Amino acid sequence: MAGRERSPEQANSFGRAVDEYERARPRYPDAAIDWVIPAGARVALDLGAGTGKFTRSLVARGLEVTAVEPDDVMRVALSSALPTVRAVPGTGEEIPLPDRSVDVVTVAQAWHWMDPARATAEIARVLRPGGTIALVWNIRDETVAWVQRLSEIMGSSEAERFVAGAVEIGAPFGPLETHVVEWSNEIDGGSLVSLVASRSYLITADEERRTRVLDAVRELVATDPALAGRERFELPYKTMLYRARLPAAPID
Repeated sequence: MAGRERSPEQANSFGRAVDEYERARPRYPDAAIDWVIPAGARVALDLGAGTGKFTRSLVARGLEVTAVEPDDVMRVALSSALPTVRAVPGTGEEIPLPDRSVDVVTVAQAWHWMDPARATAEIARVLRPGGTIALVWNIRDETVAWVQRLSEIMGSSEAERFVAGAVEIGAPFGPLETHVVEWSNEIDGGSLVSLVASRSYLITADEERRTRVLDAVRELVATDPALAGRERFELPYKTMLYRARLPAAPID
């Protein structure tokens, strides 16, 4: 994936929709957190932390957490929700932490915006020997008919295209481990519209396209047999998880 094209405008767009992002983006299931956090970990870095959706789970597990997020607006929202967390500007390619200072680095919904070679090297630098990198994506379960219709309306995101390919974590990390957690998030129609509106390709779309897509989502909620007339409903997800570990011996 190192040679794929990225849109800097999309990558840096989320602060323009911070309210929709915070209101509608889903949490992460406990089973995913259990798989991600290695036994004995005490200090975590949540990289590309956004408004702190994944950071909350790390804090709840009692970890000492630093959140790194490049977007100022998103970082302010994170600090407001999690005032005890140290939140600092930075990127996957330039992490403002000392060498060998954390036990686990988590990257939730953000790895696809990073340069994988540079980010891998930086993460290896800040991890202690034997430390873990974990990549996480919540992906809609399109085996459900109405979710497939939703995806046809929305189009695919950078995250979905990325996970559909071959996710890799290179040297100096060891073998890549993978896991999938299936779960559902209860939402209402307004939250579904906000969820779609929080996607980078709609944040950066022209007003005509944005209006057309969001109106189509409202029509789906009003007319699909699985959704029509229901105040709340379940949106099924597959949380895609990837992890790898550094060698236990120090890296020279």
